[in-house]
Amino acid sequence: MAPGKRLAAASGAWIVFEDEAGFSMTPPRARTWGRCGHTPVIRVRGRSRRRTSVAALCCYKAGEKSRLIHRPRTHLLLKGARKSFSWQDYRDLLVRAHIQLGGPIVVVWDNLNTHLAAGLKRYEAERDWLTTVRLPPYSPDLNPVEAVWSLVRRAMANTAFTTPDDLDRKLRSELRRIQLRPRLIDGCLTATRLAINPPTPP
Repeated sequence: MAPGKRLAAASGAWIVFEDEAGFSMTPPRARTWGRCGHTPVIRVRGRSRRRTSVAALCCYKAGEKSRLIHRPRTHLLLKGARKSFSWQDYRDLLVRAHIQLGGPIVVVWDNLNTHLAAGLKRYEAERDWLTTVRLPPYSPDLNPVEAVWSLVRRAMANTAFTTPDDLDRKLRSELRRIQLRPRLIDGCLTATRLAINPPTPP
């Protein structure tokens, strides 16, 4: 993280953490108020040919309110169909973040093969506003977006979705709730024990 922080301080860039998660009709389980030994059981329509993926960006800059930018994508669970974001999807998300944040960005993400795609590397090389930094292998604890997914799944726990559209509405609602609370986004960064500090004057 140190090189990315120095680069952002030198260029006035936003530090942007990225991650992707998938959601299906089967809701995450959580504790209930049911009597001990009498766990309530609710039948849900877990089978569906749709899966919703969400790519999210936690955006930080000293002196600015933290931001959450996200993009959902629905996939059909058919043989041979893509079940995750393509490098073009990530490129479009970064362009959107650049426009919304109004400045250069330093993207911090993992070593997913899609992040290493030749097309995405070529696009980065041609854009002076975009720099990418790789997280160490197997280090989700350093990515604040992981805490965002925890908040979303906690809010969705024990929810019986009736249709895939119902799932999508719930996802958008919870992500919007986090977007409107910059302190929650700050808390996600705090959970990583990383800090975004302004540069020290010489």
